[in-house]
Amino acid sequence: MLVLVHGGAGRVTPESLPEHVAGCGEAATAGLEKLRETGSALDAAQAAVAYLETAPLYNAGTGGSLTADGTLEFDAAVMRGDLAAGAVSGLPPFEHPIDIARMLLDEGGRAGAPVMMGGPGAARWAEARGFVPAGDEMITDRARERLAAWRAGQVGEGWAGGTVGAVAWDGAGSVAAATSTGGTVGKPPGRIGDSPILGAGTWADDRTGACSATGIGEAILRLGLARGVCDRARALGDAQAAADAMLVEFTDRVGGSGGFILVTPDGQVGIARNTATMSHAVARDGAAVVTGH
Repeated sequence: MLVLVHGGAGRVTPESLPEHVAGCGEAATAGLEKLRETGSALDAAQAAVAYLETAPLYNAGTGGSLTADGTLEFDAAVMRGDLAAGAVSGLPPFEHPIDIARMLLDEGGRAGAPVMMGGPGAARWAEARGFVPAGDEMITDRARERLAAWRAGQVGEGWAGGTVGAVAWDGAGSVAAATSTGGTVGKPPGRIGDSPILGAGTWADDRTGACSATGIGEAILRLGLARGVCDRARALGDAQAAADAMLVEFTDRVGGSGGFILVTPDGQVGIARNTATMSHAVARDGAAVVTGH
């Protein structure tokens, strides 16, 4: 059993990096605890991402990037290795967008039930199921400063960038993925990135693997990165070799900036980035948590 987490690809300042990496370790540990409790890779990936959504250091949930209008719009997705999935896009503030995506997955077995919802309609759907809307309390001073820098033409450093995400393996061949993001700072309201798009920013298939991507969403979308790297891992039989090869294609074909994590149905791990940092952590059953950036 294992849970692999990323805290977003980009550039985190040296003084912030230890805390950023440590948070990923804590999230991976929370995910592994859930996996031990329920045996579900999906539960584990969801729990790890939910942990990061409440940590204002990351670009998801509380502390997420602001739109050009100074508002929060969230994207999130979960996917299980049997191809069950749920996703939200352009969601107004809720504490845990990943939990709303999970409810979409759970209800998706019914005829006519949606896999993905967005905007005000998604908010009404969530409220009808007991989720409580949030407000400006989810907007941090850091996010306001980041938006001010963007408006001044100086995006600045100290921000991971893309998303948070997790992949998990239950030790018996089943995988899952979860991804959540505030999107790019200063994005036009209504912009949707890769995170909630199955096969682009999030993918899970018990035949090939599970992946969560982070970075410039438009490039990730064009390449269909998450499914592509999982298919490549199956063809090569080597998760890290697949990750390395996909990173080259991501950089060369679409000029992509970012990174991704993946796990295969036999428990192999792949981690790749072409940015200065991508905080991450792996929690394995019976082993110490391994962190990196």
